[in-house]
Amino acid sequence: MNQNLYSRRSMLLGSLALASLLNRETHAQEKNPTVHRGLPELPHFTPRAKRVIYLFQSGGPAQMDLYDYKPELKNRFGEEVPRSIYPDERKTTMSSAQASFPVAPSTFDFKRCGEAGSWISSALPHIGSMADDLCIIRSMHTDAINHDPAITFQQTGSQIPGRPSIGSWVGYGLGSNNDNLPAFVALSSRGSGKTGQPLYDRLWGSGFLPSKHQGVKFRNQGDPVLDISDPAGISRDQRRVMLDSLKQLNQLKFGEVQDPEIETRIAQYELAYRMQMSVPDLLDFSNEPKHVMDLYGTEVTKPGRYAYNCLIARRLAERGVRFIQLFHQGWDQHNNLPTQIGKQCKDTDQPTAALLRDLKQRGMLDDTLIIWGGEFGRTIYSQGKLTEKSYGRDHHPSCFSMWMAGGGTRGGVNHGSTDDYSVNVAENGVSVHDLHATVLHLLGIDHERLIHKFQGRDFRLTDVHGKVVQPLLA
Repeated sequence: MNQNLYSRRSMLLGSLALASLLNRETHAQEKNPTVHRGLPELPHFTPRAKRVIYLFQSGGPAQMDLYDYKPELKNRFGEEVPRSIYPDERKTTMSSAQASFPVAPSTFDFKRCGEAGSWISSALPHIGSMADDLCIIRSMHTDAINHDPAITFQQTGSQIPGRPSIGSWVGYGLGSNNDNLPAFVALSSRGSGKTGQPLYDRLWGSGFLPSKHQGVKFRNQGDPVLDISDPAGISRDQRRVMLDSLKQLNQLKFGEVQDPEIETRIAQYELAYRMQMSVPDLLDFSNEPKHVMDLYGTEVTKPGRYAYNCLIARRLAERGVRFIQLFHQGWDQHNNLPTQIGKQCKDTDQPTAALLRDLKQRGMLDDTLIIWGGEFGRTIYSQGKLTEKSYGRDHHPSCFSMWMAGGGTRGGVNHGSTDDYSVNVAENGVSVHDLHATVLHLLGIDHERLIHKFQGRDFRLTDVHGKVVQPLLA
């Protein structure tokens, strides 16, 4: 190689490295495309939570079988649900043609848990043991009755695809705490109850926000991230030289067209390079004590299982990842619910409680917000044949249960209630927009001020809705 050319190339790379360092030190986020440190005006006030772990239960867990105890319904087994309570126009086409809509009381026993005496299903004994850390919302409601729009609404604040996900909004606003891992990571697992509804990449997508804020999906088989390993015959030094050359070409192109997505591409290449070192360490459980592994249960060493993802979530949280989302499929029980939901609870109960306990023992639960819940609830009437031991439940958006823990929430709280049939919210309703506003508030963000202009309009996660649910806050 010509010596002068080599010297010029070395000086250029040295200058780029120095500029990157200076940008980091001066907190000039947008001038350094490799790391996003958040918007300069955020947080708006002192945050109670530094990070979020969202345990999304895809399919719609039945509230009356898990958290919304209705013991009096055992005396109404098989009776018709009154039309005044559940009118025909609110039934889906999957069950509206039934000749009968009989009351299906839960087959699960409930017991009071913790000092707060929260009623929790016998299907969730491990979660029940953590009741005094839970802030249970029994009065959630949503606008959508089918899975795709309901999940999209829960993740983005809109039933219409194309909006940024909540994790992308958080990463956009607050930035990254770890240069070697994404600000937003998504993981998925399949329940043993049934296959479940499909999950789409847009659920952790960045919508109209810069694409560097989209969630990075950790796959549940093979390499956790595509192309995380160097190709055969390519050394790490060779990959570094290739990326440096590619970066120069991309910077030249950016100078011509000023497309911000070129900077995003540079940033993603650099992040991928750094993740080649950080991800193998993240997935190496050899330094985890046996008593911690035992806490999560027997499936903790099996990639793609819920227990494994819960431990990964804790390790990501330790490493400063801002928003971690676990999607667990299989809660869509239209028939044979007692057996199906029993399997789902067996998948998730012990690992969920273990995650809470593990974080608490490490002193991390106070500033880590945990969210558990699905996209809607289920009907009190049986979909299909009702027997004493079996029933199904259709979709139900008018009330369902979720809970939060840690991160500035009040433990041992039961917020809101439903009517005698678990059909309508009776008091203290919480909308999806209210939930989002509250989550952002706990992170130190005023939901009305986290705004991104797109196509001439100011957008926010909560659109023109949402209020912080103050009784949930510690």
